Amino acid sequence: MAKWGEGDPRWIVEERADATNVNNWHWTEKNATPWSKDKLKELLIGLKIENEEFSAKIKDLTKCDGEASANNRKAKLIFFYEWVITGEWEASLKNSENKTVYKGTFEITNLSEENDPKDVEVIIDVKDNKQYKLKDFMRSQGAKLIRDQLTKYIQMLKEEFSQGLILPTKDSSAAPKTSVTSPNATGVKLNSTTPEAGKKAEANGASKLAVKKLVLNEEFKCRVEELYNTFVDVNMVRAFTHNSISIYEPKLGGKFSLFDANISGEFIEMVQNKKLVMNWRNKRWPEGCYSLAVLDFNEKDDCTVLALTQTGIPENFLDNTEEGWKNFYFNSIKQTFGFGSRIF
Repeated sequence: MAKWGEGDPRWIVEERADATNVNNWHWTEKNATPWSKDKLKELLIGLKIENEEFSAKIKDLTKCDGEASANNRKAKLIFFYEWVITGEWEASLKNSENKTVYKGTFEITNLSEENDPKDVEVIIDVKDNKQYKLKDFMRSQGAKLIRDQLTKYIQMLKEEFSQGLILPTKDSSAAPKTSVTSPNATGVKLNSTTPEAGKKAEANGASKLAVKKLVLNEEFKCRVEELYNTFVDVNMVRAFTHNSISIYEPKLGGKFSLFDANISGEFIEMVQNKKLVMNWRNKRWPEGCYSLAVLDFNEKDDCTVLALTQTGIPENFLDNTEEGWKNFYFNSIKQTFGFGSRIF
């Protein structure tokens, strides 16, 4: 008997080992509100803010109202959160005989998935209105450090709290691999985190080889931020690679090792929703040979175009590399998240 949806690869449903939520198809939701309140208190209370003149610390949160949840639909993780936070801080002068403790408050009126935490407004107030320099200090450095902690909260919500929402299929392991194999296990020195270093690595690794350039353009029926997140959200990468991650660190200088360590490399440039640049190699390539893979994201009226330009590919691996990108990246992303058919 044919499987449900056979003939259209987007709708092939894999069996779950426990017969629950087949292929992660149904919407599942995990309440993150209590966890978030504890995490926000942990990240903010006691936060120290200092410069050469002042030493300040957040003493307490007087309000932490809101809610948060992590959701799984077709192996795609979606997060909702909305918070209003107020708190108290105190500060004193450094290297001064004046031991007065100055007090103040801060307020965050709209921390939600609709806003980048770096753009969230942090309202600072000082109870002693004559302390202009202290107020300026807290409005600049204090607000910045608070936003940094909010960014950490969101990252932990997406990476720590959401563990277990994407369920394994019968052919995948029950949890992400904990035995990490470094992409540098061969002893090849990975390159520094600048595009110039990546180009130099490409030239050095391929200098004794005949190399080729690969250019591909692929359309995805989704917003640009959704496609970009597919490459930088660890859980989304885990989903479309079918849990075949050894290591994945989506940050400048971060390493990655995918598809049972067949593909490895390093992130050397990241521009949100616009570009990713990587040192990238197949383990079958000659030792020390890295290519330079550039992904450019361009949103159109009805789709997002992903332009891949990869240089420094060993000539006899060009066709294999092209097939790999199409099958294991592009087609798998479309099948996993429905980006081959969704309409805006």
